[in-house]
Amino acid sequence: MENTNNDRRSFIRKAALGGIMAVSIPEILSASMGTKGTKMNTLLKDFTILFQGDSITDSGRNKEENSCNNARALGSGYPMLAGATLLEKFAQLNLKVYNKGISGNKVYQLAERWDKDCLEIKPDILSILIGVNDIWHKLDGKYNGTVEIYKNDFIALLERTKKALPAVKLIICEPFAVKGVKAVDDKWYPEFYSYQQAARDIATKFGASFIPYQSVYDEAQKQAPGVYWTPDGVHPSLAGAQLMAEAWLEAVR
Repeated sequence: MENTNNDRRSFIRKAALGGIMAVSIPEILSASMGTKGTKMNTLLKDFTILFQGDSITDSGRNKEENSCNNARALGSGYPMLAGATLLEKFAQLNLKVYNKGISGNKVYQLAERWDKDCLEIKPDILSILIGVNDIWHKLDGKYNGTVEIYKNDFIALLERTKKALPAVKLIICEPFAVKGVKAVDDKWYPEFYSYQQAARDIATKFGASFIPYQSVYDEAQKQAPGVYWTPDGVHPSLAGAQLMAEAWLEAVR
């Protein structure tokens, strides 16, 4: 924790002295996503976009609000920020944006609520960020999962989805963590890398767009310390949420 505080103080001190240039998210994305970027999905009129995942996606949304394009229903994180940009930029398309992330979820818990929280919504674009709890809860002794369970459950969920919604376009987001910031310590590694590789493999298997969030956060730390982007190593700060939203928007046009 002392290192985190030192990083924060150092960043603030340098910024005050003019020693740090303004953070450039486009530069971060260019460096982290590569020259080819990610697979693009073309938005069409009346498309429905659904964000799914755990607390990073949930971001404090009001679960009693079920309507689309509703700020309270979208929460305060990257789904709201990305959704607001889409709704403003593509006003003529009459898009519908939903967020059904739930804090604490692992892949099998997505599956338990999938009919109501995905298939009945009939998304044209489905974005999923899941995996951090599959290892975090294991390390906390709250879950006895493995990367094989994560991968097999994820594949089964997407096969079920494609069977019900064969035309759905998929966006798979890489689970990420910032090492050395509060919750994320050496115990996460090297096992967590296998969860990230599984997400990449699944994206390839299903022809999905892939958002390399770990690379995005790694690159962002060259401009500001990890605690600037995520106060606990997992959940994004306001700046981290904006970073994630802009990375996600690289997958749509």
